[in-house]
Amino acid sequence: MPQPLNYLKETASQTAGPYVHIGLIPAMAGFDIFEKNFSNVLVTPNTQGERITLEGKVLDGSGTPLRDVLLEIWQANAAGRYNHPAHRSTGALDQDFRGWGRAGSDFESGVVTFETIKPGAIVDRTGRKCAPHVNLWIVARGINIGLNTRLYFSDEEAANAADPVLNLVEPPVRRKTLIATRSERAGKVVYSFTVNLQGPDETVFFDV
Repeated sequence: MPQPLNYLKETASQTAGPYVHIGLIPAMAGFDIFEKNFSNVLVTPNTQGERITLEGKVLDGSGTPLRDVLLEIWQANAAGRYNHPAHRSTGALDQDFRGWGRAGSDFESGVVTFETIKPGAIVDRTGRKCAPHVNLWIVARGINIGLNTRLYFSDEEAANAADPVLNLVEPPVRRKTLIATRSERAGKVVYSFTVNLQGPDETVFFDV
C-alpha cells in the first residue's frame, strides 16, 4: 500500500521568460502598467559623482547577442556607500542615489545601457577595501537561476590588483572578463562590457 509523502515535492524549475519584459520591465514591452517604471537611469540632477554610461552585451555560446536579456545592477554611491542599512561603510549616503537599476537589451542590437555614476571604493564586512565595482544580475531564456557577476573599471588598475574578490579568480587571465573598458564619446564617459555565457572567454560568475 502506497505511503503518503511527508514532505513537499520539489517544483520543477523554469527559465526566465519569454515574458520577462512584460512582467519586469513592461514599459519596454509597450505596456503602461506602473505609475513609476523600473529604469536604467539611476541618476538625478542632484546625484553626486562622475556621470558614466555602462554599455554592454550578453553573448551566447555562438557569440550572438541576446536580444531579450534582462540585467539589474546594484552599486555603491560615489562615496563608496551602499544605500542599505546593513552596509557599515563610513561613507556618506546620497539621498539622490538609490544604486539600483534594471534594463532590458535592445530588441534589435542586444545592447544594454545604464546611466549612472562611477562608484567609490567600498569597505566590505571584514574591513577589506574593495576596488570600485558594479554588481550585475542577469536573467534570460535558458538561464534557470539568475547569474551574478561584477564589473570593474579599466582605469582602476591599482585598485583592481588589490581587490580581494578579483584576486580569488583563477587563473588570473580570467579576471579580464570582469573589466569594463573606459572611453569617451561626445564628451560622455562610457564603460563598455561584454558578458560571455559560454566559450573560452566565458565571464566569471559568482555563487552568491
